[in-house]
Amino acid sequence: MSSLVSKTGVALEMIKWEHSIFALPFALTGAVLAAGGWPKLSVFLWIVVCMVSARTAAMAFNRLADAELDAANPRTATRALPAGALSKGFVGGFVAVSAAVFFLGAAMLNRLTLELAPAALGVVLVYSYMKRLTRWSHLVLGLALGIAPSAAWIAVRGSFDPRIAVLTLAVILWVGGFDILYACQDFEHDRLVGLNSVPQAFGLQGAFWMARAMHFAMILVLLWLVELFGLGKIATVGIGAVTGLLLYEHSIISPKDLRRMDAAFFTLNGVISVVLFIFVATDVLLGRQ
Repeated sequence: MSSLVSKTGVALEMIKWEHSIFALPFALTGAVLAAGGWPKLSVFLWIVVCMVSARTAAMAFNRLADAELDAANPRTATRALPAGALSKGFVGGFVAVSAAVFFLGAAMLNRLTLELAPAALGVVLVYSYMKRLTRWSHLVLGLALGIAPSAAWIAVRGSFDPRIAVLTLAVILWVGGFDILYACQDFEHDRLVGLNSVPQAFGLQGAFWMARAMHFAMILVLLWLVELFGLGKIATVGIGAVTGLLLYEHSIISPKDLRRMDAAFFTLNGVISVVLFIFVATDVLLGRQ
């Protein structure tokens, strides 16, 4: 039992489970918009369960799929699988258990969430192979996280509204942009081993400009979201705050200096998603009064 607990701890560290915060606030934003306020507590909790379990399954599957690639990359060679801290069998079981929890959560929400659950899980798992196939794998990762607000809407309403797809688009652009930046760290390695990425295809300068363009487009899409849902000044101020955080993110790294990439990628992006959720949720809740 102690060995199982220890290995589970290593697995959670391997997948950085705490980084579920990237997509979770966007899912909760979708839930608040769908409910016109706070959703029922049970719905809220099962959405959280689905989000965390789906991301856990996806990240563990990604580590499993990329074990040999990680072993060949000096930056990732110390991860649990290539370092031998975990076996492929254990990680495979970890993926299966996480997927089972996800399907349970989907079943506890409504029939449509359960029917769509295989497609949703398929999207988040298939990303692991996209870098072998296309330089635009960053956008597939964006879609994997971007379906969160649309899925949360369906969890609350039991139906789909095209307006929430605008928030999905915003997340795709946001994630695609910061994943392009993150991939700049492996620019030379990807070219050496033949993996596809925007930095590998267009160089570091081109990658940075593409990430900037995506994040600029994200802000425009968020302003469109405000218009579609009739949100007010509070949500608009929140978008202004997100704009400032993105500008700061882009200011602390450059094609010639990637040393602060972890701060830009992990810390700031976690803050961005939380800030947007707080401002939009506040706007919606105050609008009901």
